[in-house]
Amino acid sequence: MAAVMVSRQGRELQRYSASTGGRVVVGCVPYRVRGGDGEVEVLVISSQKKGPAGGVLIPKGGWELDESMDEAARREAAEEAGVLGETGPALGRWCYRSRSYDATYEGFVLPLRVTAELDRWPEMAARRREWVSAAEAIARCPHPWMREALQRFSDTVAVAAETMHLASAL
Repeated sequence: MAAVMVSRQGRELQRYSASTGGRVVVGCVPYRVRGGDGEVEVLVISSQKKGPAGGVLIPKGGWELDESMDEAARREAAEEAGVLGETGPALGRWCYRSRSYDATYEGFVLPLRVTAELDRWPEMAARRREWVSAAEAIARCPHPWMREALQRFSDTVAVAAETMHLASAL
């Protein structure tokens, strides 16, 4: 019998930023490398909001007191996008203004190499997921800080691919 995963809710364990006073959130850029051509694709999710605030997003949510940054990124990927994976070092830190609350949030984003896609996940009724190129994700994402994180991911992958190409040529 399969275990049922439920999204965490509430703010009791939420971390708050000492520098901004707002919530601290952790997100990830879920990715895979296609077998045949080695192209890197990222998994984006639909926003729960409709209209101009919609678009595609990367999984992200509150970093809670009882988990590491890595655990928070993997939890958000499982809850919002229905994927499991392994994280890499953080791509960076961003501060951004909440559109819903009068607060500035502090956000961290990690790459997440997808190792499994779940058939069922907590937010599957509220979100769609889609594999796209990093360039397409950047073009379709409405949030500047997420676009910057996706660009940093894309740049990091390009450098890694070039390094691997050079090493294989030797």
